[in-house]
Amino acid sequence: MTHQDTEKEADYLVKKLCNLRVFEDEKDKMNLSIQDVQGELLIVSQFTLYADCTSGNRPSFTEAAKPEQANALYEYFVKQCQMQIRKVQTGIFRCAYGNFTIK
Repeated sequence: MTHQDTEKEADYLVKKLCNLRVFEDEKDKMNLSIQDVQGELLIVSQFTLYADCTSGNRPSFTEAAKPEQANALYEYFVKQCQMQIRKVQTGIFRCAYGNFTIK
């Protein structure tokens, strides 16, 4: 997430995620959302997805949100998803090097 992202962008992503039709119906057509199939979510923060690798050999994260801002928006996103999906699990914010734990 960039330092310019707000709850407005998070709300858009929650709505898109919860309504995206990526599950097959009885005719094998991708026509069902996670809500339709009563699915579960695993939400993991991953700041490296915002890396800028256009120059040099070291990624730049200057446009990424600072940890305090990013964590607040991550927690907001999780809470909004929990209002839509019956079961939502998360990783640990800022957990690095494969030390992944589900809360």
